[in-house]
Amino acid sequence: MEQKNQFIGQSGAFLDAVERASRAAPMRRPVLVVGERGTGKELIAERLHRLSERWGEPLVTMNCAALPETLIEAELFGHEAGAFTGATKARVGRFEEADKGTLFLDELGTLSMAAQERLLRAVEYGEVSRIGSSRPINVDVRIVAATNENLPRAAEEGTFRSDLLDRLSFEVITLPPLRVRDGDIDVLADYFGRRMAAEIGWEGWPGFADHVRKQMDEYPWPGNVRELRNVVERAIYRWDNWQEPIAHLQFDPFASPWQPAGEPSSRSKPIAPTQTAPLPATAQAPALSFEQVDDLRSAVDDHERSILEHALGKHRWNQRQTAKALGLSYDQLRHCIKKHGLMQEDT
Repeated sequence: MEQKNQFIGQSGAFLDAVERASRAAPMRRPVLVVGERGTGKELIAERLHRLSERWGEPLVTMNCAALPETLIEAELFGHEAGAFTGATKARVGRFEEADKGTLFLDELGTLSMAAQERLLRAVEYGEVSRIGSSRPINVDVRIVAATNENLPRAAEEGTFRSDLLDRLSFEVITLPPLRVRDGDIDVLADYFGRRMAAEIGWEGWPGFADHVRKQMDEYPWPGNVRELRNVVERAIYRWDNWQEPIAHLQFDPFASPWQPAGEPSSRSKPIAPTQTAPLPATAQAPALSFEQVDDLRSAVDDHERSILEHALGKHRWNQRQTAKALGLSYDQLRHCIKKHGLMQEDT
């Protein structure tokens, strides 16, 4: 399997997780990778495989949530011809494909109890049986599993086998969400930005405007690195002037004044208290912490500047469009631009 992605980051929390993966890689024991969606669990699985003695053997990946429950066992363990309706010929399962190598089971928490029981036997005894066969097949497979669920809690509730969890958790690597990786947002945004700029043929990389970097720093990134990459790449391909810093981001690609009415999507539904914090106000219009205001005029000026930067970026520094959007005359907008020292962005 060709490695297409890289580890990008410099925060202590991120480097600790990578170091733990490097330390666990030479071991033959199972590893459980835990993290929110988009944190890079598959990258950790690749690292565990490539730094092990199995690096020259197959790395086989299976997303347990991508298959209906009735097909998961056949996909994992294979089947003989005639084992069930539609099984016209024998097929090897993922365990046999990964023999001598590594099997990465993503979304482990979605496995049915029956599949968990068969997986436990495969992990404990190193043998699998195809569906429709009573003859066990010996396999030498290193298991790496990933989940974004709380498996210890699931085991307590009886929805995940405690004995299987014990077998798979020789080492547990928990990946930090992007919002706690100090300094990594800028590093990642710059990396994705430069790559996208090169892809669409820009002659140089202008970087991001200061207010855009502030928005990225304050956004909670519920989709983590995957979401950051989408937001950055979308902003760049929509930006017309490669000589000017990127001055506008759209965090929600579905946001539109013409969005169809009806049942709100999950993106627009209120977020429960136990989930990720809501989108900060800077993604729309910056908010103030009233408790910290000790200079009213300065606070109002800061808020006005932030709104102005956001609106100018959204309209690609087209001053007439920005003035119309803010309900100002062209002369009033020009006065605000001069007042806040934004003439260097003036076009």
